[in-house]
Parts: sequence; C-alpha cells; structure tokens
Amino acid sequence: MLHMISRSSFCSKYHPLHQADGYEPKHLYNNYSTSFRDVFFKNLISFYRLTRPYTWTGTVIAITSVSFLPIQNLADLTPTFFMGILKALVPAVLMNIYVVTLNQLYDVEIDKVNKPDLPLASGDFSRGTGIAIALISSLTLPFLRWKGHPFLAPFSMMILMGLVYQLLFFIHIQKYMLARPVVITKPLVFATAFMCVLSFANGLLKDVPDVDGDRKFDIQTLSVIVGRERVFWFCVYMMLTAYGAAILVGASSSFPLSKLVTVICHSILAFILWLRAKTVDLSSNASTLSFYMFIWKVHYVEYLLIHFVR
Repeated sequence: MLHMISRSSFCSKYHPLHQADGYEPKHLYNNYSTSFRDVFFKNLISFYRLTRPYTWTGTVIAITSVSFLPIQNLADLTPTFFMGILKALVPAVLMNIYVVTLNQLYDVEIDKVNKPDLPLASGDFSRGTGIAIALISSLTLPFLRWKGHPFLAPFSMMILMGLVYQLLFFIHIQKYMLARPVVITKPLVFATAFMCVLSFANGLLKDVPDVDGDRKFDIQTLSVIVGRERVFWFCVYMMLTAYGAAILVGASSSFPLSKLVTVICHSILAFILWLRAKTVDLSSNASTLSFYMFIWKVHYVEYLLIHFVR
C-alpha cells in the first residue's frame, strides 16, 4: 500500500504547515537554499585563507611587473602578450597553493598555537580536504601547456614522480602512520634518484611520437628542435646510465640477497631496454609510442626492485 501514499499526505504528516489547499512550506526550501549558500561562501572564504593570499598576491604582482619590463611601445600589448602572462600566472599560483597547503598540513599542531585562524588549524577544513587541495594543485600542473617548452614538462614529471611520490608518501607513512621519526633510508635515496632520471627521460620521450603534430602547431619540444633520433637515444643512454648506477649500488650491498636480486635484475632490465630500443622504428609513431609505454612498465618493475635495495 506504500505506493498509494500521495506526496500530499506525506507532506501533511511530516510538515504540519502543509495544508490541503496546496500550501507548500516554501520557507523550508528557502532555508535550505540559504544554508547551502552560507556553507558555500564559508568554504570559499576558508579556501581563500588557506591559500595565504599575501603570498600569491606577491607572486601575481611580481610576474606581472617583470612581464612588462620588455614592453617598448603600445603595439607590444597584444592579446598574445596578455595570454603569455596568464600562462605564467596560472602555474605559479597553483604551485603557490600547493606549497602553502603542504606547509599547513605539516604544521597543523604548531598553527593551532601560532595561527589558530587558519582553516586546517581551526578545523574549518579537515586534513583530507587539505590533502585533496594540495594534490589537485600539484597534479593540475602537468596538464598545463608546458609541452611547448623543451624542459618544463620533463622537470614537472621529475618533480612529481621522482620527488613528490617518493619523499612525501614515504614521510607520510613513516611519521604519521607508523609514528616513527623521519629517517632517510638507502632505498628511499636510491628510489628518488632512480625515478628522477627515469621520469625526466619519460618526459622527453613522450614527445618523440608527437613530432609531426607538434611541428605543425609550432610546439617547440626538444624532439622538434634537435630531432627525434637524438632525443630518443639521449633518453635511452640516460636510462642505461641509471641502470648501471643501480647495478653498482646492488654490488656494494653487504646483503647477499640484495646484491643478487638488484645486480641480476637491473642487468636484465638494462639488456632488455637496449634490445627494445634497437628495434624501434623512429619513423613510425606507433613504434615510438609503443616504446614509451614500455618505459612505463619499467617504472612498475622498479617499484618492486627498490624493496631489495639494502
């Protein structure tokens, strides 16, 4: 019989102000709307305070001011010029938000004393919200058009995948999950250095299959500037050097299992990498793209091997 209950009778039961003549308790919806609006603006203001406005305001002023230094006449003030300023400002502000949010995440307890009005210290934002804002700010950067600059995209990948992934998550688990003092270990140093090299190489390799389109739209990647073959082999030799260093690290270990696994496995991976590189047809986008995806698989294997570094 539940399906026979009308909306009117339901409202009459649970909302006494509802009358048979069709009166609707509109103030309830208005209150909901007001409540939503209040919450929205409260969160917006909290986010504004989280970003430490004086820091990014200084960044905006500095970049804008310096950008105007090369201007010689009014003809230079083109839409392209202002778009160039915007391209500089957006990643700079995002990086600023990432840094100040990360600082507040680490200093919550200190800020409860020194800066109790900050959103994380006051409880206006949860730690999870702070982490989400920091991650979104940092992960948004690679999606910006850094590809047009030869080394910015590789450096962004190196910082994110080589430094952020290794160091910050290691510290998170060691300090906050395991409640242990932060100690920089040999596997962490090795993983950070090795992944920095692989990530930087990957950042360059990703442009090798895209030379035709990049050249057509005047995107000056390193592959466009110096040629895909030079970039390809530069990256291959860079990664082989990293594997050589990994073999030396393994050989220096005093743990037999560590020495055995790291030396043999990195030797095999280096050999496979060399053989795979020799088969790549650099005139084929499909072939170069396949090699690029192969390097990602190498990343995955390395995350297993770092546990044997001692």
